[in-house]
Order: sequence, then structure tokens, then C-alpha cells
Amino acid sequence: MKKILKSQLTKIKLFATDVDGVLTDGGMYYSENGTELKKFNTRDGMGMVLLRNAGISIAIITSEDTEVVRRRAEKLQVKDLIQGAKDKVAAMEKLLARRSLAWNEIAYIGDDVNDTELLKRVGFAATPADGIERNKAIAHYVTKKKGGEGCVREVCDLLLQLHSPH
Repeated sequence: MKKILKSQLTKIKLFATDVDGVLTDGGMYYSENGTELKKFNTRDGMGMVLLRNAGISIAIITSEDTEVVRRRAEKLQVKDLIQGAKDKVAAMEKLLARRSLAWNEIAYIGDDVNDTELLKRVGFAATPADGIERNKAIAHYVTKKKGGEGCVREVCDLLLQLHSPH
């Protein structure tokens, strides 16, 4: 893991997360009629709502493009939903330009190879306990919890501690 200073964390203005393996356990569930299902952790969702209420914007960035993720983002009132991102760095660059943000103002949590380059660039990089080893080596923070089991809430709570008025 890389070292990070508390002063770096206080600069965070946007929290972005991957979906499969982070907001979910990474499993792909299919109903009898072929509908894809995903299990999301309610506490992760509440963590993102709390961050937004504290003034930190939320984004979801995923290489998948599914209706179930669209509905989850809508429920959580996530304005920046980027689906079908085959190049997550390029997708994030567009978001940064649109929002007038810098790389050091972004926190991102991702678990797999398609997250590695993005994790290398952001101001605060996190990966779940069951993320790949490469990401654990470059992350500023490795959660105690696995993907889909509250790892996003863990990062949200960490960021909230630094943005609280105390």
C-alpha cells in the first residue's frame, strides 16, 4: 500500500466506485428467463448518500452496461453514472473536465485489472479486501471488508471522518 497524508484526503471532492466486485460480490446471477441480477449492500448505498450530504459528489464507473446498475444509481441519486467504460482512465478524464476537478480530488475504489490504471492516478485509491494483489500493492487503503460486503461504506466512513466539522 502507498502512504497517504490526511491533508490529501481532505482535498477529495468526488468519490467514484466500480460495480462488480466492489458494490457487488462480483457474482453474476441470472434468472430462469436470463435476467441478470446483482446483490447490492444497503450500507454501501447509505455511505454514498452520507458522502453526498457532506458535499462530496458520487460517481459510478463500470465497464458493464446494465439496467440493474442504472436503477441502483437512480435510487441513490448518482448523477455521474458511466457505464460501458472500456477505458476507465479516459472516461474519468472526461468527467474531470466536465466537473472541473483534478486527479488529486478524486477517491476511487476498484478491485480488478480494469481498475489498476485509474487507481494509480487518483488522489485516494482503495481496493476491497478481496481485490487483486496488484491493486492492493498500489492502493492507499485496502478495506477490511470484501466486495459487496460493505467495503464501499468503509471507505465512505473514512472520508466522512475527515470532512466532519469536529
